[in-house]
Amino acid sequence: QVQLVESGGGLVQPGGSLRLSCAASGSIVSIDRMGWYRQAPGKQRELVARITSGDNINYADGVKGRFVLSRDNAKNTVNLQMSSLKPEDTAVYYCHALIRALLDGTSDYWGQGTQVTVSS
Repeated sequence: QVQLVESGGGLVQPGGSLRLSCAASGSIVSIDRMGWYRQAPGKQRELVARITSGDNINYADGVKGRFVLSRDNAKNTVNLQMSSLKPEDTAVYYCHALIRALLDGTSDYWGQGTQVTVSS
């Protein structure tokens, strides 16, 4: 069984910072890509940032220059450092990973979601 466990999130004022972390655990052979999506009320889930096994990082246009994604391969963890937060960043943030597991092959995995609220 592979699991993604998220931490971080919460309430922050506009212009503030937050850090999200996601750790993958279980019978992992390799992680093809890992990152974060978000879903605001009434909107579709969208990519925020992701990193591939080749260390390519993609950011959504709206977060470039404000969010930084990093990875700790030894811990199967990704961190999303969010700065200069705006009210429009308010959403539930979901960790996602494309993982090759020992018995289950390659599948998409999602975390349970963590709320980020940017408000004064």
